[in-house]
Amino acid sequence: MLSADVFEIAGRRVWIAVFWAEKIQGITFALDGEQFSKNIERLFSFLRKRGVDVDLARGGSDYPALVRDVILGRIDNADILPELSFEGVTPFERRVYEWLTKNVKRGSVITYGSLAKALNTSPRAVGGAMKRNPYPVIVPCHRVVARDGIGHYTPRLDEKIFLLKTEGVEEWTGLKRI
Repeated sequence: MLSADVFEIAGRRVWIAVFWAEKIQGITFALDGEQFSKNIERLFSFLRKRGVDVDLARGGSDYPALVRDVILGRIDNADILPELSFEGVTPFERRVYEWLTKNVKRGSVITYGSLAKALNTSPRAVGGAMKRNPYPVIVPCHRVVARDGIGHYTPRLDEKIFLLKTEGVEEWTGLKRI
């Protein structure tokens, strides 16, 4: 099923969609409606390629509001980990996502290199896992930055900047070198 809603967050309209069955299969969001449609299609294709049985049929759930509450800081990211299905995620990706979610809290960031060192892997491997993260916001890939700038973000950098500003991490939002 697919649940979607639009919320006002920090003076912006934020579209949030969640694919779910028994648990959350994937999350996407956008700051405009046109990009939102593209993000849903991108996530749907990605999940299907990963063998996740997702459906574009609309169904109601509280999941979009749950994601909104994480953005607003009402719920800690780690509290939502049990709601994630981790379908189609490799064991390495799951290890990265769980470590990041449990250890890098709202209002802070970590570099790709520091995260790689904590997990005894390479920054490039961490970057790949971040790019493939099917649970943005809950698994806070937006909190992973380059040592000399904000780093990358899939699908759009302005969404990473929005999330970091909402969390009060202003010092990284002006560093757009990637």
